[in-house]
Order: sequence, then C-alpha cells, then structure tokens
Amino acid sequence: MFLTDEEIIDIKRFRRELHQKPEISGEEAETALRVQQALLVTFPDRIESNLGGHGLAAVYDVGADGPTVMIRAELDGLPIEEISDVAHRSTVAGKGHLCGHDGHMAILMALAKGLGRKRPARGRVVLMFQPAEENGAGAAAVLADPKFAALKPDLALSLHNFPGVRLGHALLRDGPVNCASRGMKIILKGKTSHASYPEDGIAPTFAMANLLGGLTALGNNAALGPDYTLVTVTHARLGEPAFGISPGQAEIWATLRTLTDERMTALVHAAEALACHQAQAAGLQLKISYEDVFRQCFNSAEAVDVLRRALDEEGITVERASELLPMKASEDFGLFRTVAPSAMFFLGAGEDHPRLHNPDYDFPDQLISLGSRVFMRAIRNVLG
Repeated sequence: MFLTDEEIIDIKRFRRELHQKPEISGEEAETALRVQQALLVTFPDRIESNLGGHGLAAVYDVGADGPTVMIRAELDGLPIEEISDVAHRSTVAGKGHLCGHDGHMAILMALAKGLGRKRPARGRVVLMFQPAEENGAGAAAVLADPKFAALKPDLALSLHNFPGVRLGHALLRDGPVNCASRGMKIILKGKTSHASYPEDGIAPTFAMANLLGGLTALGNNAALGPDYTLVTVTHARLGEPAFGISPGQAEIWATLRTLTDERMTALVHAAEALACHQAQAAGLQLKISYEDVFRQCFNSAEAVDVLRRALDEEGITVERASELLPMKASEDFGLFRTVAPSAMFFLGAGEDHPRLHNPDYDFPDQLISLGSRVFMRAIRNVLG
C-alpha cells in the first residue's frame, strides 16, 4: 500500500465525517469545501472549483508531456432518512450517504495523498469530484462548463461499490454496464366542474387511466439486450382531494429505462405519441417534461484493459460479470466517454451487505485501500 496505516486511519475518519453531513444533488457546497480543504495539504498543482455547480478537480501535473488520466468520484448523497445505528450516521434529517459516494470521495483522497508524495513520471492526473450524480445532471454540467476544456482527459476511470458481491472482489466488463433512463412527467389539463355535473367540465380521468396501463405496456422487461424496455409509473395524481369537484388536471410520473441510447429515443417517441393521442381524444391540454436524464454507461475496451491489468497486478479477484452486468440501474459517468475512453469497475461491498439506497446502508471502509490501490496502479501503468 502506498499510504501509511496512520494516513488510512485519517482517511477513514474523513469518510465518516462526510457521511455525517450529506448534501443532495445540486446542494453540495459544504461537501466540496471540506474536500477542497483536505486536498490543499496534498499540494496539487491546481484546484478547479465550481465545476458544473459545486464540482471540483485537483490536478497533479509533473510538467512532462503525456496523457491526462481522470479519476472520478461523486459528491452527493440521497434524500433518504438513514436508520443505521453506526456512530457516524447522518446528522441531517431526511438525508444520507446511502450510495457510498462518501467512500468514493475517500478513495480519491487516498490517491491525492499518494500523488502529493510522488507525482507520475509524465502527464497529469485529474481527480474529479463530480456533483449531482444521483439526478443525472452532474456529468453533463461538468462537461458543459467552459473550465472543463483545460481538464479534458485522455482516459477516464471510476468505480462503484457493489453490495451483493463478495467483499473486495470486483466486476468488470467492456460494453454496456448501466442502462439509460429518464423521468417523464406528463400533465393533462382540462376543466373542473361540480361533481354533480361532470359533463360541464373536461375531466382527465379516462385519459389518465388509459395512460397508466398504456405506458406500462410499452415496457417488455425482457432480458437486458438491445430491445430491453421498462416503464415504471412512480407517481400519479388526479384532481383535488374533494368530493364536490370533478377533476380538471392529472399528473403522471414514469421512469423510462432501456439498455441503449438508441432504444431510449424510440421509447420516448412511443411514450410521447401515446400521451398525445390520449390528450387529443379527451380534449385535454398536454405538457411533457423530463428530469433525471441518464445516458447509457458504456465501458470502452481500451479503458477496461487498463483496469483489468491493475486489478490483476493488485491481486483482486474479478468475478464473472455476466449475471450482474449490465445492471438496470443508471449512472451518469457514461457521459465522459464522449470525450475520452472511459470505464467503471465495481468493487464488492459484501454478499449480505445492505443494498444501495437502503436506509441502513454504510460504505465498507475496507474498500478505501483496495479502490485506491487499483487506481494508483492504473495511473502508474499509464503514466509511469
């Protein structure tokens, strides 16, 4: 290990401090400030802050020509109440680091300490602390930020912890690893009337009922492949909670999910056509909007080769990924593939560990040294 036992203890303490003060997507100002203050003692050559919101990047540049390797972690927590009994549980009501992003930040902090002590032989390393992963907005905002042009990587790497896989074992594959998804919000607007005279209004009742079934039917929930589709209705509301009013408005939220971006385009078209048909048939106004938009996450073969070599040289077992990857959940790291070869690997958090987004989840501290070793090995293999 490239860090001392005392440094590992300090980084674990740092991770637990982050765990106690989670901030959700778009609100990570204090988290970013904590990270920036911790990075300063590693003497990066440059820190770029306010990237795509509250994101920041620490640059370790030896000054010799060579590629740029970016390692990415996430800043945000979740709007979920933590019920864990650990001493470092969240102190913020209704919010928790229940996906392990605190641990991912700690892994990059371990890298920062190592890079502060010894730069690579050539090129530079960018440690990217990205905002707003949980709602899919962060990677896109970072890439759109003019400041990112000076940080553009030649190789982008990341990891995510994975409950359900043996502690310290890894999953890795090239090709698709996470689905594309987006939240679709449909608003149907008609006209209220007295409940005794519904014919005097324009109620969205039947259109809403038809859409609830029709949207769900657009999903085949088949085996993950190019034709996979899933539509999950997550929320619906009709009218006001009153017995004297025939409803004049309805709202439906649905999550659209596909393996590929191309299939998502087709699914969006089908869902919009269905909503338009139902609205027109009922004489309703229609408004459609989208949130939590995630592109497909696709591992580049070149980047996978770098990670596979690092995992092998660090003696980390890579399990067969065919049954677990690609996964239905989404991840916005895939957007970085638009600027450089990129890959994410998955590090087992334990077969019986609470699952991601569970209210009793906590990141296993044992993964900090494992994850940072893999990334440091990858950095040294590429940059010397």
